[in-house]
Amino acid sequence: MSPRPSWPALPLLLALALNLLLPAPPAHAATDCSASSPTTLAFGTVSTTGATDTSVTFNVTCNTFGLSLLANAKVRMCLNITDGASGGGNVAPRRMLNGFADPLQFQLYTDAARTQVWGALGTSGAPNPAQLDFDYAVPVLGGSQTLSITLYGRIPAQTFTAGNYANAFTGAYTSIDFRYAETLLGTAAYPPSCTSGGSGGNSFGNAFPFTATADVPAECRAYAVSDLAFGTIPGLIAADVDQDTTFSMTCTGRTAWNVGLDDGLNASGGTRRMRRGAGSDHVTYELYTTPARTVRWGDTIGTDTVTGTGTGTTQSLTVHGRIPAPQSVPAGSYSDTITVTITY
Repeated sequence: MSPRPSWPALPLLLALALNLLLPAPPAHAATDCSASSPTTLAFGTVSTTGATDTSVTFNVTCNTFGLSLLANAKVRMCLNITDGASGGGNVAPRRMLNGFADPLQFQLYTDAARTQVWGALGTSGAPNPAQLDFDYAVPVLGGSQTLSITLYGRIPAQTFTAGNYANAFTGAYTSIDFRYAETLLGTAAYPPSCTSGGSGGNSFGNAFPFTATADVPAECRAYAVSDLAFGTIPGLIAADVDQDTTFSMTCTGRTAWNVGLDDGLNASGGTRRMRRGAGSDHVTYELYTTPARTVRWGDTIGTDTVTGTGTGTTQSLTVHGRIPAPQSVPAGSYSDTITVTITY
């Protein structure tokens, strides 16, 4: 039997040597980011005398995986908010709408002092999104970092209309742009922006959808009334004495109101009377809703009150007074106190 031939080992050894000299394939990393949804930015019941503030905090997380060696990752991220579904293209200021399509102005900010408007890249009027910078280690099995960010809201003082308001920031109205950089040794440098540079990145919409909500109450406030002064008149009142006064208030828009006047402290039956001091002398008088003084102003809703609807601005009502003739009373100072009741 012939011996089997042997092959030289040199080619195999050379091949191994050549393989050892080849560079290792580059390590590849995949970085992905996501945000938890704040769901609702709720202002609650709005103050009609000043600004109303609120805020909501949510988390943003970036994950990097797939590196073959210890490494560092840096992510530069922009969180964009535009006008919202009810915004009508307006971001300065933004707006919410009620069921009647009445607008309520509000604004979103990146800072607690509410000086930096939270906008979106490329948006006229509010071009500055919120920016987050991530910096974390990425071991063999991957690494991640979670940062919290707060969305600050303010409804400024304005002419208010009652209603339940909302604006939905869903779909394309919120978005995230980010770029990431990584290194196998040392520390990576941040990408120069959220949309360029680095090793890679991504952009996606509906990133942190939420709805801004607010309730403007139906209310009346800022009441002001002047005394009804009939002046100095003779003891013998031979002719009717007429004088007027005004009552004013501010009611939120669309607020239905009733204003009633009671009969005062000294009425006799259905007749109003002014009294002289603590004595028993009286001067009869009456209050009316019309200059002709034909409609008595009382406090029974649906019968003799004055009705109207708020405008969000000051509204004035005129009270028409009359001392009817003839009357003959002792000289002195006569007065009465009327209670005004506003129902809304």
